[in-house]
Amino acid sequence: MTTTNLEQPDSPILPRMPEELVASTAFLIKRLGFAAKDKSMAAYEQIGLHPYHHAVLAVLDEGSRETQGAIADALAYDRGQLVGLLDELEEHGLVERRRDPGDRRRHIVRLTPDGKRALAKLRTLAGQVDNDFLASLDEDERAQLHGLLRRLAEQHLPHCAPSAPPSASDG
Repeated sequence: MTTTNLEQPDSPILPRMPEELVASTAFLIKRLGFAAKDKSMAAYEQIGLHPYHHAVLAVLDEGSRETQGAIADALAYDRGQLVGLLDELEEHGLVERRRDPGDRRRHIVRLTPDGKRALAKLRTLAGQVDNDFLASLDEDERAQLHGLLRRLAEQHLPHCAPSAPPSASDG
């Protein structure tokens, strides 16, 4: 009697999700969001930071928001959560905080030169995470998916809506 030795897969076979759930676009978006977050967190942890740090550094790099409150509002983060993130970034030497001379209750936050270098590395890492996560899509499909997600985000997440162009009276 001959037996065949079949290779075992590297990962266990998971039971299939109910078709009712897989048929739901909102369910897929939610589950893919969890998967994307898990993959991002794992990738960022390898360099000792995480996507929340990246977001704070990106806001600071825009230069338009430099108070702790403005940064928290821009990212829709709890202000207490932001303080912890800023503490961590400050410990890494990536940001500096100083009291606002015009209002001693506020802190002004700025990127350090090390923070700018770290942000460049984080941007590269984020691109790699995107490429890995979206590997099964070609460039046109990625652009189409992004456009559709952006439209949904603008509808459901006010912080993702484009900035209003300045009006003639603003100038």
